[in-house]
Amino acid sequence: MMRLKALPDVPRWAVLAAHAVPLVTLPSGLWRLALVAGFPVTQDAGWRSMGVGESVYVVSLSVVSELLAFLTLGLVRSWGEVFPRWMPFLGGRRVNPAAATGAALAGAAGLCAIAAWGAYAAYAGLGPGIPSTPAQDALLAFCYAPLLAWPVLLAAVAVAYRRRRRDGGRGAAGGGSRQYGAGCPSPSSWV
Repeated sequence: MMRLKALPDVPRWAVLAAHAVPLVTLPSGLWRLALVAGFPVTQDAGWRSMGVGESVYVVSLSVVSELLAFLTLGLVRSWGEVFPRWMPFLGGRRVNPAAATGAALAGAAGLCAIAAWGAYAAYAGLGPGIPSTPAQDALLAFCYAPLLAWPVLLAAVAVAYRRRRRDGGRGAAGGGSRQYGAGCPSPSSWV
């Protein structure tokens, strides 16, 4: 069985959910990269039909969404407790639990708003649409459907993070107060 890295007092379900977030964003990013590369994911796919600016935007969207998804791991790892030392101005300081939770929940709300707008736009027939065959439509749905889990997983992990940090590291067992990242953490704790 694969071992997932996380702090010892994080519930197993939260660790699995946090590690699932980058995986649920991956198919849509790969679909967008395939579109830019010219694979037949739409009828007018290809770099010839897309300008340079559009191509850069689509690739950037894929990269940024994957990086944002990876931030969820901070809610179950030590760099969600104390900023890594290599970060300018913040390195070595404790992460404010309310700020981290607020940012995560705001992100989840934003993702829900984007999904709601996308559903409304598709239902109302807004925009030009993507010319495609039924097989291409199925591929698009297959690649974008996992994104619906992103806000749910993010919100669940954020709530678990807030509960754990509010308890002062005692966890469900009520053990002693334990602060991660206090002193000089080992280099492997940032991974």
